[in-house]
Amino acid sequence: MNRIALLLSMLLLIAAVYLSCGSTSATRVPPSANSELEDQLTVGFYNLENLFDTTDDASNQGDNEYLPSAAKHWTSARYQDKLAKLSTVISQIGNEVLPGGPALLGVCEVENKKVLEDLVAQPALSKSNYAIIHYDSPDGRGIDNALLYRKDLFTPTQSKTISLLLDQKRDDGSRKTTRDVLYVKGALLGDTIHYLVNHWPSRYGGEEKSRPGRAAAALLNRKIVDSIEATNKLADIIIAGDLNDDPNSPSLTKSLKAAGRRADAGVTGLYNPMLSLYNQGGGTLGYQHAWNLFDQIIVSEGLAKASKDWMFRNARIFRKDYLLQQSGSYKGFPFRTYVGSSYKEGYSDHLPVYAVLIRPF
Repeated sequence: MNRIALLLSMLLLIAAVYLSCGSTSATRVPPSANSELEDQLTVGFYNLENLFDTTDDASNQGDNEYLPSAAKHWTSARYQDKLAKLSTVISQIGNEVLPGGPALLGVCEVENKKVLEDLVAQPALSKSNYAIIHYDSPDGRGIDNALLYRKDLFTPTQSKTISLLLDQKRDDGSRKTTRDVLYVKGALLGDTIHYLVNHWPSRYGGEEKSRPGRAAAALLNRKIVDSIEATNKLADIIIAGDLNDDPNSPSLTKSLKAAGRRADAGVTGLYNPMLSLYNQGGGTLGYQHAWNLFDQIIVSEGLAKASKDWMFRNARIFRKDYLLQQSGSYKGFPFRTYVGSSYKEGYSDHLPVYAVLIRPF
């Protein structure tokens, strides 16, 4: 009996040690079913298509069309419906890897911080523990960039906006203004990462005429990347945003110098995985019944190459049937909130994009 009792005690001790080692800690993401040897999580970007509240901000003339009294009849009920829909989308982005939404999500076309507070408080996101980094932007339409992050996965240590100065003039002779680049540095489960949230100048007035603005935005991002890599050549850097250009556009290939092949990341310092998706017919928004892939995630050499910390695995477009028009002339393209002043009850005119990052245990 003593030997049996001793054996039972040893088995109980082994089980206790095993259970304590296998518990999930705050610094680890449970591995997915297809990987038992690495952390996995997602980071992403989503253009929220004019997420305005219904309150008139006298200092922001850009919100005038999104008021109950305006032609769009932007009411509280419509605002709440859009919040519910967007929060559902965000909670499902990359949930095959990380349930509840990406660890980091860059967003654009938001009026202010309040609309983001309303967004992350929605039932679909309330348990994901999202916090917000937002700064007001000088954009003429009154829309900003921001970063949502899950507080249990990311700890910001620095954030700021970096202004993009344009040489272009408005019709009245004043200098055009646009969205700032949002720069955030922090610890993603202990490892340092740099995140640049972008919304480059639009193609308003024509692609060729507006091209210099996007070239300037690309050069600004290149300058930021170079300054980081001058200190740490293999720093983990992500450029995410609505770039208003496709991956093969000159702003991406010549000004930003983002390589289309992972093997070339060591030459340019940047790798754009969206180019292969675009070449396969992938897109995030429709224009004249054709797809563009303006929403992109670009990674540094440090993320493109294998290392002991985070490494880029792949990029994906979050494309679900409910995010697409099910009928009409734009069937199969993004299900928008508005087309002109006509309310369509949709989500956004853009599809989200995300990337999977992995890290060895």
